Amino acid sequence: MSGSGPPATTTTAHRPAPGLELRELECFLVLSEELHFGRTAERLYVSQSRVSQLLRALESRIGARLVDRTSRRVRLTPLGEEFRMSLRPAYDALRATVERARSAARGIEGRLTIGFQGTADDRIMRAIDAFHRRHPACATQIVEIPLCDPFGALRSGTVDVAVTLLPMAEPDLTLGPVFSAQQQTLAVSVRHPLAARATITAEDLAGIALISPGDPAPAYWRAAHAPAATPQGRPIPAGPRVSTLQEGLTLTAADRGGMLLCRPTADYHGRRDIAFVPVAGLPDSVLGLVHHTERETARVRAFRTAVTEIAEPAEGSTKAM
Repeated sequence: MSGSGPPATTTTAHRPAPGLELRELECFLVLSEELHFGRTAERLYVSQSRVSQLLRALESRIGARLVDRTSRRVRLTPLGEEFRMSLRPAYDALRATVERARSAARGIEGRLTIGFQGTADDRIMRAIDAFHRRHPACATQIVEIPLCDPFGALRSGTVDVAVTLLPMAEPDLTLGPVFSAQQQTLAVSVRHPLAARATITAEDLAGIALISPGDPAPAYWRAAHAPAATPQGRPIPAGPRVSTLQEGLTLTAADRGGMLLCRPTADYHGRRDIAFVPVAGLPDSVLGLVHHTERETARVRAFRTAVTEIAEPAEGSTKAM
């Protein structure tokens, strides 16, 4: 006789694992950076016991320990380190997606801080005006970036976007529209022999010490704005290094060296004790709009669009120079 038993039940081992909690993932990532439960609790504005609770819950979901904790140290297990490396880009991408959705739902509002080097020329001011007309709920703040640190304000979050002199070859930054290609001029004291010339060639730079931006500007960037040799390979003497444009102009007026500047900057900072002589044979000075890749927001994208529409495109505008 064939009988029927009680209905089959699903064991715990066959049930799908409960979904992960974002708070647990955030807690693990902060702990993996701090390697200290107290500092992790401070960053998350929770108690240390809550940090322990979140970590235990995550380890329970995964089924293995992610963190080894003793009375003296906290460190990730090999699995914890592997999990951290895989989780970080996915978590950052998820947060960016949520932020983009929130920005789209709210519209463009808040504040956009724009950094510039040298001179905020007419194109940038027109782009700012166009941005304001389209997004009146978003205020803008304009700040000057030190000549010697073209990218630091982006990394620190002091500015959201920056109009900087190119080239730009920073892996954590993104180059947007490239514009304002201008002939370079040599700023020299009116007492310098070259001051009376209507124009000079790049080879004439071998006879003058070039004032250059100092640290922390990348070496490749400094070399572009104060080359060590002429196009034909003649060495160019190194002049003083400066932190700001005004410091460079002051040293130029004192006849401590010459300084390469684009034409609009030369025109804007014209003074009686400095002559600005056009230089033939050098690449044009070019500006680019740069933002931090991981901090792209709806405001940044909207301003990039405004700059793209206003600025005159320069050759090679699709890639970093």
